[in-house]
Amino acid sequence: MNKIAAYFAGAQQEFKLIKWPTFAETRKLTIVVIALSVLLAVFLGIFDYLFTWGLTRLI
Repeated sequence: MNKIAAYFAGAQQEFKLIKWPTFAETRKLTIVVIALSVLLAVFLGIFDYLFTWGLTRLI
């Protein structure tokens, strides 16, 4: 039981060393992730459309 308590005490000390992002940083990075996801979805959608169009023209 002592090892488990020591583990959690060590984990708690490590959490104090973490530099948590500010609200502004979190919001900015969230917008970046959403924008990149949308751009990737558009790129894959265009590629899928062109690939499907090419195959239907071929067949």
